[in-house]
Amino acid sequence: MPKVLRSTAMRLALVFAGLFMIATLLLGGLLWWNTAGYLDRETDAVIAADTRAIGDRLRDFGLAGAVQTMSERIAADSDGRAIYLLTDPRLRPLGGNVDAWPLKVGAGAGWYEIELVHRDRLHVSRLLHVVLPGNFQLLVGRDVQDRVEIRNLFLRGLAWAGAAALAFAFFGAWLIRRAVEHRIEGINRTATAIVQGDLARRVPLRDADDEFDQLVATINRMLDQMQHLIEGVRNVSNAIAHDLRTPLAETRARLETLLRQPTGTEASLDGIAAAIADIDRLIGVFNALLRLAELDSGLRRAGFARVDLSALVEDAAELYAPAAEAKGITLTCETEAGLGVDGDRYLLAQAVGNLLDNAVKYTPAGGSIRLSADRQSDGHLTLAVADSGPGIPDAERGRVTERFYRGDTSRHAEGVGLGLSLVEAVARLHGGSLRLDGNNPGLKAVLALPGPA
Repeated sequence: MPKVLRSTAMRLALVFAGLFMIATLLLGGLLWWNTAGYLDRETDAVIAADTRAIGDRLRDFGLAGAVQTMSERIAADSDGRAIYLLTDPRLRPLGGNVDAWPLKVGAGAGWYEIELVHRDRLHVSRLLHVVLPGNFQLLVGRDVQDRVEIRNLFLRGLAWAGAAALAFAFFGAWLIRRAVEHRIEGINRTATAIVQGDLARRVPLRDADDEFDQLVATINRMLDQMQHLIEGVRNVSNAIAHDLRTPLAETRARLETLLRQPTGTEASLDGIAAAIADIDRLIGVFNALLRLAELDSGLRRAGFARVDLSALVEDAAELYAPAAEAKGITLTCETEAGLGVDGDRYLLAQAVGNLLDNAVKYTPAGGSIRLSADRQSDGHLTLAVADSGPGIPDAERGRVTERFYRGDTSRHAEGVGLGLSLVEAVARLHGGSLRLDGNNPGLKAVLALPGPA
């Protein structure tokens, strides 16, 4: 296949040109049928009528009646275009206005269109040859030179119109090819820039709201998601390098200390327990990262089912009530009955648990935590956890959902900074969002979820 035909834009352009030419030919055929074709059919109808009339006169009145009929029609022919010739079986003229039988008319009956000398003029004539009773040969026709000239003029006009249509078709095809390649080239340039490392590059929109703009918008959303995932992987790699280095170094130091101590001592057992705790902490971090990767891939969406959000919130409040009570924190739960949501019960429970765990962890003794769930006027469901702890500064609220991010107020607390990242990933998987607001004092975390379909 030639290189130019490998281009989809070129093939589309050629298809457009072909369809345009087919439409032009159909239009030309219709015009021919209604103009030149109509004139030819009218001429044939007149010739056929004269032939039947002469044949009827021959059957009714004999040869003299047929000859008389031809003479009358020749006399009545005002434009001199009628042609009549009646011969005997040996083609000797018996009547008419033609001197001899035309050589170009064969022995078989039928229609002929030939050049004939008639009244000292060589013109194209349309003739009908019929065999009458008694083997008499009858030739009836019309001088159609003017029809031929009109037909040739029409054909020349159609040829010029077809050439112009072909030129316009290829010009339009070229425009289509250029427009398609221009839009595709923008996508190619963006893809090339992204391959070279510019992840922020996007395909430009033309605000035409056409199919290309819809495709470009979808591609840009895909690129946004890809950039988000790639930056997430990059941030996770950096965070692992920084945040997990310390527990690994501590574990290594404890194991070196154990090597230098006599075996079986109580200090050795305590060191082993501490090392196991550090390893468990690392395993927990990697499990959390695996859960986040699974959420980002969207695989858990296939197992969605109807979840009773009201019961789930009440179970979470009951689970964390002892921890809050042990710290002297008042935990209240207010839920609207019958709240259902389409989702993964385990993930939603883990998200609510993470929010409550943070609230219990950062709320001081004597504080309060309020857990609530209700339905909004637009059909969305909101689950809120409000505490009276130190809260999060406004400047840090946009970053606390980043993986391994630790704010100033939480830097010395337990954890590695993945709790809110997991909550946000669960919200995104369910088509919702996580919002962090101030509670004066404290923090109010709002998990918004779409209502059931």
